[in-house]
Amino acid sequence: MADVMSFIVLSAAVFCGAFVSGLAGFAFSAIAGAILLHAMPPTEAVPLMMACSVGVQAANLWALRHNIQWKQSLSLIVGGLLGVPLALWLLHNIDSRTFREGFGIMVALYAGYMLFRPAIGYGRLPEGRNALVGFGGGLIGGLTAMPTIWCDIHGVPKQQQRGLVQPFIAAMQISALVMMLLHRDLSMKVAYDVVLGAPALLAGSWLGIFAFRNIDEANFRRVILGLLLVSGLLLVV
Repeated sequence: MADVMSFIVLSAAVFCGAFVSGLAGFAFSAIAGAILLHAMPPTEAVPLMMACSVGVQAANLWALRHNIQWKQSLSLIVGGLLGVPLALWLLHNIDSRTFREGFGIMVALYAGYMLFRPAIGYGRLPEGRNALVGFGGGLIGGLTAMPTIWCDIHGVPKQQQRGLVQPFIAAMQISALVMMLLHRDLSMKVAYDVVLGAPALLAGSWLGIFAFRNIDEANFRRVILGLLLVSGLLLVV
């Protein structure tokens, strides 16, 4: 009976996280973690979420391949990869809890303000700053939503936003997974749970991508800001 309940909890968490990530492009760990971190220890939950999230990003990249802006995303990715080593150094040399909570408050305040701000018109990103934004995303402990905030500030349409940000998110999560593999932080239990959760992962990803293709710009922006608000609050609590 315990095994059945564990499977149901695992599937529910993975499905919800995959659906949201398929729709918005990020926040798998924020959504799935709200369930998994209450059901299993962090040493199992975090690697599991990372592995599943990489699977969702692979599905997103394939489904949105015609919209992906590889050239424009490259500067984001390079900046992000440069920021990750510094993030690891900061993790061991400053009060990571204060740093995380401070940034979470800023993200939550931004999202809350923008949710009630009048709609902004479409725009385009300024040239030459993508690498800096990517660096910030890698620096803040892998907060891959940071380029999404940058796109939202400039009113970038949803198709262009996903095409620019999706490769960055995938690259950051793959690099984090590689680091875990190098440090041997992935156990056979994690691999077993990934296999068990694969059907829910595929179903959630497909439904999320379907919803993305059928949602209008205004509601897409509300979803993004709502998820940023939740992500920011989860960094604080």
